[in-house]
Amino acid sequence: MPQLILFDCDGTLTDSHGLIVSAMQQAFTLAGIEPPTNAAVSAIIGMSLRGAVLALLDKKQAETPALVEKILDGYRDSYRESEQQIQLFPHVSETLAELRERGYWLGVVTGKSHAGLLRVLESFNLRDLFLVLRTADCTHSKPHPAMVLECMAEMGVSCNQTMVVGDALFDIQMANAAEVGSIGVSFGVAKSGDLMAAGAQVVVEDFSALLDHFQPLHSSD
Repeated sequence: MPQLILFDCDGTLTDSHGLIVSAMQQAFTLAGIEPPTNAAVSAIIGMSLRGAVLALLDKKQAETPALVEKILDGYRDSYRESEQQIQLFPHVSETLAELRERGYWLGVVTGKSHAGLLRVLESFNLRDLFLVLRTADCTHSKPHPAMVLECMAEMGVSCNQTMVVGDALFDIQMANAAEVGSIGVSFGVAKSGDLMAAGAQVVVEDFSALLDHFQPLHSSD
């Protein structure tokens, strides 16, 4: 029976938390308003960029289109300037390759744009490992279940054949809404206890530990 594993990107595959925080704060500063705190930005990682910016603004600011667009443009520029600094978390490449070898189908569900996700995957030679991709500019943002449901439909799998892996509460909430299982990773934005409380079946402290939870789907004979 096919099994699909859907991975978040930022904070799960890539160690990009610091860059996201810095880029968002710089965008607010360049727009002439008080930048959000580290904690505030961390709390919205996983959302679409527009949704994240709107969540960080007060009501009056969020209803000022020119300001919103200036922050969005500022964030994109700042992020792109430093994007080459992003690294994969340890053991990501080899673990993903082993999961494919074990017979699993892999996908990515992320708040990044499609173009941004492709840049990341191609820069680390990961693109060929993933069979299905969903990004926040082509469907609903997390924690809406659309990303998961669309991936399941595209791959022809059911809820009991699908698992989400992510570092943020949005990832677990999305999995819950789609009625699929989830595994949290402790090295991203959310704490292990919070991920478990949100509904994750388990939380791993190292990416390679995922192999303990996804046994080979076929015989080695």
